[in-house]
Amino acid sequence: MPRSARPITRPGLRRRNPHDRELVRLALPALGALAAEPLYLLADTAIVGHLGTPQLAALGIAGVLLTTSFTLFNFLAYGTTAQVARLHGAGDERAAAAIAPQSLWLASAIGLLLLIAAEALAVPAVALMGGEGATADYAVQYLRIAAIGLPFALIALAGQGYLRGTADLRTPLRIVIVTNLLNVVLDLLFVYGFDWGLRGSAAGTAIAQACMGGAFAWLLLRAGARSSHPLRPRRRAIAGLARIGGHLFVRTAALTGAFAVASAVLARVGTASLGAHQIAFQLWSFLALVLDAIAIAAQVIVGRALGAGEGREAQVAATRMIWWSVAFGALLGAIMFALGGVLPQAFTDDPAVIERTRAVWWLFALMQPAAGAVFALDGILIGAGDSRFLMWSMLAAAVGVFVPIALLSLAFGWGIVGVWCGIVALIAARLVLTVARFARGSWVKTLTPETGGEYPG
Repeated sequence: MPRSARPITRPGLRRRNPHDRELVRLALPALGALAAEPLYLLADTAIVGHLGTPQLAALGIAGVLLTTSFTLFNFLAYGTTAQVARLHGAGDERAAAAIAPQSLWLASAIGLLLLIAAEALAVPAVALMGGEGATADYAVQYLRIAAIGLPFALIALAGQGYLRGTADLRTPLRIVIVTNLLNVVLDLLFVYGFDWGLRGSAAGTAIAQACMGGAFAWLLLRAGARSSHPLRPRRRAIAGLARIGGHLFVRTAALTGAFAVASAVLARVGTASLGAHQIAFQLWSFLALVLDAIAIAAQVIVGRALGAGEGREAQVAATRMIWWSVAFGALLGAIMFALGGVLPQAFTDDPAVIERTRAVWWLFALMQPAAGAVFALDGILIGAGDSRFLMWSMLAAAVGVFVPIALLSLAFGWGIVGVWCGIVALIAARLVLTVARFARGSWVKTLTPETGGEYPG
């Protein structure tokens, strides 16, 4: 094995490391931006939860459908970040800038198709998720209004991906903070000031996302103007972006599909369990994106190092980031465990929903250290372009581990506890597979644009 491909082993966090400063410089603004993103639905959950349990359960269904639609295409961010970082590391700034407008056109096209699908398929999609009666009516209502923001949300993904690849993480942070504050203000105004109820919450979210997407679209076009390529859509460039993101799309589809199965199972268990899952899932998503801050730093640092041909530096930095992510996950898990007695009450007044939330709270809290390691390893392998492995390993964990446990939970009456045990098993399976891949060192491939422009994976 070449020296640059040998796994690096370091004793945890006991020594200072030259990569720590850059990790902090990149991860802190990424943390702010990522932590702010799920606040759209967290704010909606907190506000809607006090309107009533049917509204909260409806938000659970609509929220999963919207989140699934949105996150299926997060390759617009992750794939773009890795590609731009590699070009940046190789010193080809013009080629990196040329990616910006093409990612905008791809995100816009996908977003418009998603909007059309959401409006046309809202009723059957909610029914498929197990929504019935007033809950189903509320869910369709929320979905059709909030879906207007989907094209803008995808443009924001592309914009964040490009800026992260150039190591500019402060600009996305500023945009996301401002639009999240706007979302909270509009939600409160529309829901309580205008008495629009659930419709007001959906409208506030759509307007805030439109503002966010507009800001990122302007930045992408400005970056493209600095390249040697035209701003208009170029079919070959867009096809290349779509091809690179194909594996990440399947990977994300497997994960989001697993959570969709969880919601569908719990919709058939009962409204209280579905409402509890909505609270736990939104908090889990919030913490996942917080932990993903280190993964974003990993994408940038690893992608740039491999683009510059520095495989050993990529390994040293990657090892350090795994340790930091595990430690951060342990801290978040301890905080959540301590808040288990009070935090669920911030989202609902229903005693049955609170009781079901507390039943799975310990699982939700204790999985965080392992989740930290998994997210860091995901970021490392994405930055390395090892997307084919990520696709197959996620399919194995979701289809082979989680889905059977979720279905057995419905068949044998294990309820929400059984479903969340399945989520823990999913994280464990991903951890085993990604650690094995990292230890082998086969992800260390220092291909650059000069070697043909194709990246591993």
